[in-house]
Amino acid sequence: MGKQKQQVISRFFAPKPNSPAPPPLSLDPIASPPPPQPKISATVSFTPSKRRLSSHLTPPRKAPKLSAHPPPSAEPDPSSPDHPPTTSAPTPTEPRNYTPLEQQVVELKSKYPDVLLMVEVGYKYRFFGEDAEAAARVLGIYAHMDHNFMTASIPSFRLHVHVRRLVNAGYKVGVVKQTETAAIKAHGSNRAGPFGRGLSALYTKATLEAAEDLAGVGEEGFGAESRYLVCVVERSLNVAGKSDLERGVEKENRSDVRIGFVGVEVSTGEVVYGEFDDDSMRSGLEAVVLSLSPAELLIGNPLSNPTKKLLLAYSGSASSVRVEHKPRDCFEGGGALAEVVTLYEKIKGDEKSNNRGEEEEPQNDWSAIEVIMNMPDLAVEALALTIRHLKQFGFERILCLGASFRPYSAKMEMSLSANALQQLEVLRNNSNGSEAGSLLQIMNHTLTVYGSRLLRHWVTHPLCERSMISARLDAVTEIAESMGSYKSTPSANELDKRDYREEVAQPGLSCLLSSVLTTLGRSPDLQRGITRIFYRTATASEFIAVMHAVLYAGKQLQKLKLEEEYNNKMLHSSPIRSILIRKLVLTASSSSLIANAAKLLSSLDKEAADRGDLQNSLIISDGQFPEVARARAAVQSAMEELDSLIFLYRKQLGMRNLKFMSVSGSTHLIELPVDRRVPLEWVKVNSTKKTVRYHPLEVLTALDRLALVNEELMVACRTAWENFLEGFSKYYAEFRAAVQALAALDCLYSLAILSRNKNYVCPILMKDEDPVQLHISSGRHPVLETILQDSFVPNDTKLHADREFCQIVTGPNMGGKSCYIRQVALIAIMAQVGSFVPASSAKLQVLDGIYTRMGASDSIQRGRSTFLEELSEASHILDKSTSHSLVIIDELGRGTSTHDGVAIAHATLHYLLKEKRSLTLFVTHYPKIADIQIEFPISVGAYHVSYLTAESDSSDGGDVTYLYKLKVGISERSFGFKVAELAQVPPTCVSRAALMAAKLEAVVSSRLRDRSVGRVVEFGGDCIVKRSKPPGGGGIEDLEELSTVLEEVFSNLKPALGGKDPTERLESLVRARNHSKELVSTP
Repeated sequence: MGKQKQQVISRFFAPKPNSPAPPPLSLDPIASPPPPQPKISATVSFTPSKRRLSSHLTPPRKAPKLSAHPPPSAEPDPSSPDHPPTTSAPTPTEPRNYTPLEQQVVELKSKYPDVLLMVEVGYKYRFFGEDAEAAARVLGIYAHMDHNFMTASIPSFRLHVHVRRLVNAGYKVGVVKQTETAAIKAHGSNRAGPFGRGLSALYTKATLEAAEDLAGVGEEGFGAESRYLVCVVERSLNVAGKSDLERGVEKENRSDVRIGFVGVEVSTGEVVYGEFDDDSMRSGLEAVVLSLSPAELLIGNPLSNPTKKLLLAYSGSASSVRVEHKPRDCFEGGGALAEVVTLYEKIKGDEKSNNRGEEEEPQNDWSAIEVIMNMPDLAVEALALTIRHLKQFGFERILCLGASFRPYSAKMEMSLSANALQQLEVLRNNSNGSEAGSLLQIMNHTLTVYGSRLLRHWVTHPLCERSMISARLDAVTEIAESMGSYKSTPSANELDKRDYREEVAQPGLSCLLSSVLTTLGRSPDLQRGITRIFYRTATASEFIAVMHAVLYAGKQLQKLKLEEEYNNKMLHSSPIRSILIRKLVLTASSSSLIANAAKLLSSLDKEAADRGDLQNSLIISDGQFPEVARARAAVQSAMEELDSLIFLYRKQLGMRNLKFMSVSGSTHLIELPVDRRVPLEWVKVNSTKKTVRYHPLEVLTALDRLALVNEELMVACRTAWENFLEGFSKYYAEFRAAVQALAALDCLYSLAILSRNKNYVCPILMKDEDPVQLHISSGRHPVLETILQDSFVPNDTKLHADREFCQIVTGPNMGGKSCYIRQVALIAIMAQVGSFVPASSAKLQVLDGIYTRMGASDSIQRGRSTFLEELSEASHILDKSTSHSLVIIDELGRGTSTHDGVAIAHATLHYLLKEKRSLTLFVTHYPKIADIQIEFPISVGAYHVSYLTAESDSSDGGDVTYLYKLKVGISERSFGFKVAELAQVPPTCVSRAALMAAKLEAVVSSRLRDRSVGRVVEFGGDCIVKRSKPPGGGGIEDLEELSTVLEEVFSNLKPALGGKDPTERLESLVRARNHSKELVSTP
């Protein structure tokens, strides 16, 4: 439909000039008859592009009236046009002339006031009241007045599309279906009333992929990414009434609240939990939110203001993250744990009653309750709130499987902070927030969606256990070697196992993995598929597709014959050397898994399932599905009885060749000539010029009975199918482990592809007892290298805990300082993920954390200035970092005055060097900070990114050529005016700034010359400048200063002469020498 035709339709439906304004768009019925021409709510359009076009053809709409129920946002803002409205519940106070359907809608809205309802009416789904207006705005459909309410409708076959669009807009959508068919209704007590209707399904962003009939249709923002439902609760850490020691500890820890959370990925069954003390910045909670990227937030009230502001900033109108508030007062005194345990016992009791006669596994029964009992208190409260929330969707059963629980921060994993994730662009770039140009996008070569989700977890949670990192590196190395044309690189275990790489892996490994993973990539999402089977929302065709994919992968991986070697205890002769690969292959190809998959598939008919014919999809054998067998026999009996009536009518009419016929969907018709007389009770169905077609009374009765038994067969099939899916629960853990193994194989194969395509090398991991160190030769930035190709300039990095562990990096603006420190951090992350790294060689100790302070940004919504954000990040680093951490700080102190900035940057670096001794990369434009080398001569090195300048009289040094190579020494200039020229600042402004800079430099130089005037004395062969004695000097003050300097000299000489550590002795001796020079130069 073009623009001109759309305008014509808009004018056709538009109200007349003198027509009164329409009633408020709510579910409350109107008090007066509707006007003859209602106001148009949305123009007619059929595609997203035309819906965007229609927004320019219609006047802006008023914001809908909001109800008292909280909308899907953390802080409701009724004035915002982007804010999704809620649907108000009806409050009829006066008698109305409702139609039966409207009466049902009013009752449903009173029960579900916060749900946007889609009511099944015939072959359409209809919206009423405010729901109709919201649907018209989001879906681009027409809303009009009908009887007492505004209404809109969509065809039933487009249900899944429109539900997704409404959910993506932030609504909680409910589908109301007819609970009875015409045949059942005709034989029930409700013959004269409307069809019975009830809420059959609820959908939100976090539950959509696990819901019935709507999974796998990726449209408008829905894809393979995780969609977590995260519940957050907190408890204040009040210091009132505590001892001075406790107050001091809490002040030192900088924590004011304790936060507990549970994140549930409903579609995959993953449950993440955690509890931690958080500071006033809520940096820990921010890291959780950025790492999990929740689609829904469940807030356990009450919350503190900083927590609310953080969640509000994340769930703003632009993000469409749905927020729901829940009170948690009822969980005081251990009520949360009691509720969770009660639910677990109920579900396990139901499963035992449904699986009578089958063997139980008490160990598996105990695993879930053991995990819950070991969870922290606040995490249990969050779990109880989550269970209450998921009960309305029917998905609470997944929370009772212990195998699906995992802590957010484990001892063997490094949890990257929110600053590190953002400033290093690990998941998304800082330009437009997309995944393009991020570390994850560079590393992600997975072929399956569940492999991609697992790789995201690997990247955001690098390993901290050396043996686990080595296992991944060995697996990646073996897969990469089997690809051929592979450059040999040092092994992760080279220091321990020199002969590990002598044999070459069989070429079949990479080919087999590639074949299996490529096929699985074209199959359904197995991780979500088995979870939907567990929820009993999967269709027969989806069940068969998932089982076929698992069966195919298992049989293909069995070609490696690892299970036979494992059973015969001959793994030492296996062609697969990597222990991790052997473990994953055995899990994904076990004989019991393949046997169970084949057994489940033998109960289903694939052809009937592909047609969507559930009645014929179940194969009855060995006494399976007895209810379906009885229902099928009843249908067959009714059909035979109906067909046998033809003999009666042949005899009655004296027509030996009389047959039943079907016309236009009407079956079992008797066609007779027009002049043929028939009994009066026969019903005429249709006719032609020469013939008339009848339904005899006996046929009508038999057809009615046939329709009824067909409905009973459908009910029996649905019940049998749900019981069949429920029986899958005993296999769920095994299938889930197999899919996780396939996802891990996909990740390892992806990392092998990365190493081969990018010419990366395998990092060498130092032993735990070795000093902390990080040595990188010709390191490259993994993202920029892809963009610049051969133009990228590599750099070396050498940090050692017993030698130089801090680099102060200076240099011109845009010279490559930030790129250098980012690439060091990214290489460390990649190495501990288990990936090869972009360098010619890399040797590092396993780090326990990577902390960053880079860039400049404020947080207006949270009331935080740029400098406060900057110092808060620095405070977090000083609090959390250890001697096994990597710290990168870029231009600390630039958000305030020069003197304050230099002082704060110097003090921060001094604290890191003296108290933390972390591996540190410190970028600054303050050359004065490099003087800290005097106090830490062994630990600190001064560097700059090199450049070339042309001779010039200007204060900024003329033209600059950036070389991007790290060199020893301090850069005295930053060449900010060159950046101003690149930014196209007006030349007069740049010239005036250069003149002002020259004047300031002259003033400073003059002051320095005045202070340095004095006589020169010879002392031990060194020429020392002696300062002039200030007027009025001498006296007690000079003696006190002299005494202080002498005390410093002797305090450093003592450890220099008697210390055991050579490094400390040398540092003390250098400090004593510097103080001696200061003493001699004093007048």
